[in-house]
Amino acid sequence: MDLEAEYNNRARVPGHSAVIARWRRDAEAARGAHPPRPRPYGASERGVIDLFDVGPDRPWVVFLHGGYWQALGREDFSWVAPPLMAHGLNVAIPSYDLAPDCPLDAILRGIGAMAAALRAETGQTPVVVGHSVGGHMAAWLVADMQARAALAISGVFELEPLVETSLNAALGLDPETARELSASGRTPPPGAVLDCWVGAEESGEFIRQSRDMADQWARRGATTRFEAVAGADHFTVLDPLADPNSALVRRVVEMASA
Repeated sequence: MDLEAEYNNRARVPGHSAVIARWRRDAEAARGAHPPRPRPYGASERGVIDLFDVGPDRPWVVFLHGGYWQALGREDFSWVAPPLMAHGLNVAIPSYDLAPDCPLDAILRGIGAMAAALRAETGQTPVVVGHSVGGHMAAWLVADMQARAALAISGVFELEPLVETSLNAALGLDPETARELSASGRTPPPGAVLDCWVGAEESGEFIRQSRDMADQWARRGATTRFEAVAGADHFTVLDPLADPNSALVRRVVEMASA
């Protein structure tokens, strides 16, 4: 199997740069319409959560971006907030430290610190939505009981396949560390809820990872769901988050309101 072709989504999707540019334009417009309240949670410049509040007693949803722990930030995804806010949900969109300047285990500790800071700020344990490696971190937070449910979109839960790809040049993972930091090997707590959604046009490995993660956690007692989004690749799979009436947004609302 050509793992580089399976996991290098920017190489796999020639139109990815246009999608990312659209994300950034839409994010700027969203911030203009709904200026967020920044909340620092760590010592680094990237340790900030953008808080989009609709009310003190409303549920909180966190969105964790992807980028293989090497790219993007909260400012690229502000557009996720307004469709969820339209349903009466508060939304938190953090940045986090990136590789190669920060090793993966430290990034995961930082995400834990982010969740703790949000709980201190809001008094709530949130639902987490994550894209790509954000899906990994969303499941990680559920395993640590720092999120009450997660919806992982095109998640990468097993990290060992990344070791032999160019994506690992910045991550510096060896097989043992990749295994230790894989979300797929973690045990969900009682009552855990995990949805694994993936684009039907993604690589076989990405589809397998989502299906396997849902199956593995279901066998360990979690309530799970696997969903393939017709016609979607690794980037366009996020498009439904821009539509307050989409099945994806409705599922987030259902999870947050439970």
